[in-house]
Amino acid sequence: MHARRVDSLALDNYQRAARVILANHLVTRTFPDRIALPLIRRWATELREDLAELFGYRLEVTETTARLFPVVDRLDSGKPARAVTERVFDRRRYAYLALALAALGRAGDQITLSELADQVAAYTGRVDGLELSPDRAADRDAFVDAVGWLAHRGALTLADGDAGGWAADPEAGEALYDIDRPVVFALFRPPRALQHLHSVSGLLTEDAMAHGPAANAAAADAARRVRRGLVERPVVYADDLAYGERPLLMQDRVVADVELFTGLRVERRAEGVALIDVSGRLSDIRFPGTGTLAQVALLLVGEIADRVLDIDHPVPVRHGAPDPAVALAEQLDGAIPESTVFVPLADLPSTDLEVVEQDPDTEAMATVRATYPFVEASWVGETVQALTDRYGVTFAAQWQADVPGLTREVTALLERLRLVQVVADGLIILPALARYRGAVVTVRTKRAAELFVTASDTIGADSVGTEGI
Repeated sequence: MHARRVDSLALDNYQRAARVILANHLVTRTFPDRIALPLIRRWATELREDLAELFGYRLEVTETTARLFPVVDRLDSGKPARAVTERVFDRRRYAYLALALAALGRAGDQITLSELADQVAAYTGRVDGLELSPDRAADRDAFVDAVGWLAHRGALTLADGDAGGWAADPEAGEALYDIDRPVVFALFRPPRALQHLHSVSGLLTEDAMAHGPAANAAAADAARRVRRGLVERPVVYADDLAYGERPLLMQDRVVADVELFTGLRVERRAEGVALIDVSGRLSDIRFPGTGTLAQVALLLVGEIADRVLDIDHPVPVRHGAPDPAVALAEQLDGAIPESTVFVPLADLPSTDLEVVEQDPDTEAMATVRATYPFVEASWVGETVQALTDRYGVTFAAQWQADVPGLTREVTALLERLRLVQVVADGLIILPALARYRGAVVTVRTKRAAELFVTASDTIGADSVGTEGI
């Protein structure tokens, strides 16, 4: 592992490069900033070998791009694409993004927004249920979001005009873009030929990286899966892992390798492990954080912790919810257009699978599901309403008048952080939530002489010893 041999004076620089490439699988001359690519190129050789050894990832670095090809062990709906305005992509925006990439791959060095829209509109005619009509404002907005996503990453550079003007009135507005072809080609590099897949789960298959005896190869693969979990998930619970992988989560060497490579520190609990990011360069969500949603989430966590720890009024317990990745795979598989190109290409010879007998006792232990505290949805809604009544004057205006919407967004945030599981009738409370109990809330009030409310009049909420996950 090269990180062990990096000079102590340069180690922080190397770890910063590691965090940047893990957080941004594509780095360009402008994305995520102008210093990221030179930093990656400085350590390209060492990063390439450490990423392959520790995680099974492949890194390609050129003069204009750095592209990390991860191994995905499970589907995760908690990291959607977002527009530059933070709007979450829906199916239409994803479709426009994919078709825009296809069009740009065949384009020259420049293209106007209207030309790109015409090409994407022509492609949508081949997809049942999809259309891009410049006459519809909703279609234009979705298309501009997809183009903005590409521009933010450097695939397109605005040379003249304004995309917003075209979105407002395509007859009067226009935009001209320079195309960075290396970035375009680096963006879409699937590990498998998509036309040959019967299921999205085919994208999760890992090529063997280890060499040597089969037992050693299996052990190395298992250690890489555990390390991948540490850098890809806010919390890795023992129940997330296969039975044979759980001891690896508690091995000092496996966890210490990730700490040394990233420069982050690990917090251990009996139920699992979390990699704590105090740098802000690896986490896609800062928690605790600023803004109404993060602040209300922290307040709600404190209320939940108090409820769970109330020995006079014990809460019920439930088994953890089924893995959401299974339902997500079924949804994605249901969208595969097998009525068109996939039918002739997906008919591949079946593969004989070796059936390995498993010890019945080991299998039984592996299928035992843990139980967790449970709080009812009605209690959660009432609690958020009470928090709004108490602190609502400091909330963003949109949430003061929409407590049900605030409740949905806050619980979704806690679920993304793997602090709760959202089920139909309430929340299943996961162990990592206890890390944030005892939140201390301070409300900054206006002085009597003040005539105007300023941006500083917000809740200041934090808890002792908490950093962003």
